[in-house]
Amino acid sequence: MKYDLLVVGAGPAGLTAAIHARARDKSVLVISNDPTASPLCKAPEMANFPGLPGVSGKDLVERMLTQAKDLGAEFKQGRALSVMPMGKSVMVSVESDVAEGSAVVLALGVSRAAPLKGEMELLGRGVSYCATCDGMFYRNKAVVCAGDAPDFNEEVEFLRSIGCQVTVKRLPGLSILGEQKVAGVRDAKGEETPCDAVFLLRSSIAPTQLAPGLELEGGYIKVDGRMASSLPGVYAAGDCTGQPLQLAKAVGQGQTAAHFALGLG
Repeated sequence: MKYDLLVVGAGPAGLTAAIHARARDKSVLVISNDPTASPLCKAPEMANFPGLPGVSGKDLVERMLTQAKDLGAEFKQGRALSVMPMGKSVMVSVESDVAEGSAVVLALGVSRAAPLKGEMELLGRGVSYCATCDGMFYRNKAVVCAGDAPDFNEEVEFLRSIGCQVTVKRLPGLSILGEQKVAGVRDAKGEETPCDAVFLLRSSIAPTQLAPGLELEGGYIKVDGRMASSLPGVYAAGDCTGQPLQLAKAVGQGQTAAHFALGLG
């Protein structure tokens, strides 16, 4: 099925985009990790959100989530691994599945994960973001897993189930070794571990890793007044577009991004 709109992220910006799309009777699929795991849900009280003084972050996210679902928005839980504009469509890979939309709104929040040394150079040559997608290429081989994804343990167990010799490492300070392909890793203590593949199972992926060619400005996704990015069919909203990192801004940008992504402007 091809959706009118794909939304990556279920924070305030992403949920607002979904609500706006459904209010216009457009089909929408929201791709995200558990929405209630959002950092906003840890805020006990917000005093500056218009009309709802004192609301907790968790309560607000749950209200928006319920509203989007009641309007008919569809949800798919999982990590978005890549965004690929393809003519009149945008394809988003979600672990081992692919979703298709006429446009996509990236509502990624703030990505705090800088690429590891060697990560981008060896991506696709032993570096992977999805064990269930690429694990079979390394069956019965030595692999390293590192990350903080909600399904980290399940991914590790999958690799072990197909015969991989799995070593689990911490992400901070990790370097990936190799020239034409992955040869091993070096941890923060300087200890090296030979391996054939490295699975970086982060809870989220940085924008330029998610969508190669995406233009940044000051480390954030560069957008114009319509919230359009440098890639065709790709829009962005919320904290991933930069300062100020405020709830009200995220909601406004989510509405704007969906409006123009749907061709309503």
